[in-house]
Amino acid sequence: MSVVKIVCCLLLMCHLSEGKRSKGNRAADSALRVKEPYVSSSDFSLFLGDDDTCTLDPLQLHTLTSCGFNSSNPLIIITHGWSVDGIMENWVNMLAQVLKTHLGDINVIITDWMSLACQHYPKAAQSTRTIGKDIAHLLQVLQQEYQYPLRKAHLIGYSLGAHISGFAGSYLEGPEKIGRITGLDPAGPFFEGMSPTDRLSPDDAEFVDAIHTFTRERMGLSVGIKQDVAHYDFYPNGGHFQPGCELTHILKQIAHHGVLDLQQTVKCAHERAVRLFMDSILNKDKQSKGYRCSNSEAFDKGLCLDCRKNRCNTLGYYIKKVRTGTPKRLFLKTGGQMPYKLYHYQFRIQFINQMADIEPSLTIFLTGTKDESGELTFTFPESIAGNTSFSFLVALERDLGELMMLRMRWERSDMLKTTWSDMLNIILWGVQEEKPWLSVGRISVKSGETQERTFFCAMANDGQHIEKSQDKDFVRCQEQTPKLHRRKHN
Repeated sequence: MSVVKIVCCLLLMCHLSEGKRSKGNRAADSALRVKEPYVSSSDFSLFLGDDDTCTLDPLQLHTLTSCGFNSSNPLIIITHGWSVDGIMENWVNMLAQVLKTHLGDINVIITDWMSLACQHYPKAAQSTRTIGKDIAHLLQVLQQEYQYPLRKAHLIGYSLGAHISGFAGSYLEGPEKIGRITGLDPAGPFFEGMSPTDRLSPDDAEFVDAIHTFTRERMGLSVGIKQDVAHYDFYPNGGHFQPGCELTHILKQIAHHGVLDLQQTVKCAHERAVRLFMDSILNKDKQSKGYRCSNSEAFDKGLCLDCRKNRCNTLGYYIKKVRTGTPKRLFLKTGGQMPYKLYHYQFRIQFINQMADIEPSLTIFLTGTKDESGELTFTFPESIAGNTSFSFLVALERDLGELMMLRMRWERSDMLKTTWSDMLNIILWGVQEEKPWLSVGRISVKSGETQERTFFCAMANDGQHIEKSQDKDFVRCQEQTPKLHRRKHN
């Protein structure tokens, strides 16, 4: 397939104003109970392991038995999204294999709706309700013939597949709902801004979670939906920028693999939601945690690392399924490759009695009981004067353990201007200005993962003044003697 065709297909996703069905039509459809005889537009297969699958036919009950469906085990149904080339994406079998291998006794069913998914995007988007009805019919057969509880079903949908999973839940009648729906970067075009009845929503299952990874508009293109669609909506790296998917990385991929690899590189951020979900299972000891926040700007300032009253949760399969009245929007930082987990630290630094405006660039080095941070450099967005405090977020690949020491050094961001002024004073008057300094008050660092806040005090007796280019060491304040040391004294 040519690059032009791929780009044209992707740009076609931007037309949000066409093909939208009314809430009234959607409500009328949901009132229809799916009954036999029923002709499905989807193909279902039970995943057996590796590349082995067994075709299921809801109208031929013996296929469920012969394929080995076990009504005692939980059920996960994977549904893919729109397709450019009509070929099932590699991640589908990868995710099925991860689920089957690491979760033990479980039924994994793959929904194949490629015949409709490979059409132009608007047509594929209109087909999502049809495929949702197919899945609802399959679940009804299991419920009626096997007395299979819907609460044991977990639907995982990617892109358009996320909305398909939501429609499946809304088509089912009765008091019982599907146990869980996970939306992996739910599609945006034709669904952004729509009523909850016209997209994935928290009402479609007992518990709904979503991971948003490609919501930023670039060249008029926004693949993933921006709005909240679940009980817990996760926005890794703000929900748009994903490490490893930068333009420079894409150009390197094209240079290495050729222009034909453009389709895969364009999908990088969109498909990151799938990778993050798989990572939560493959690296169970490194669970990524998201924190409730109003927006990514506030999160980047380190203002939202609070876990009280369900303000944080685990991203991925092992999420804490707490159904609350209002949807929660959670943010986190992740790395560029698996395992994606990063450790979040909030820095708060107070500057006191600063007489002259200074625009400092701080270099901080943290030492903990497990590891060291290496040098971390920060430039403040505004000058420091008088008494002021700054808060910012740091995300590290390593868990530092219990924080013990902090080393700080600062330079002036306006170095060239200051240096020229100093030189004029020396040349004209033979006098050099007094070295500028910062007076640091309270310093605290909070770990998002442990929720522990550590306060640092100056190690030497010369107060907390720091001259330019001077390394200054701070240690845990005496009232915060490490727990390990306290146990030794007891």
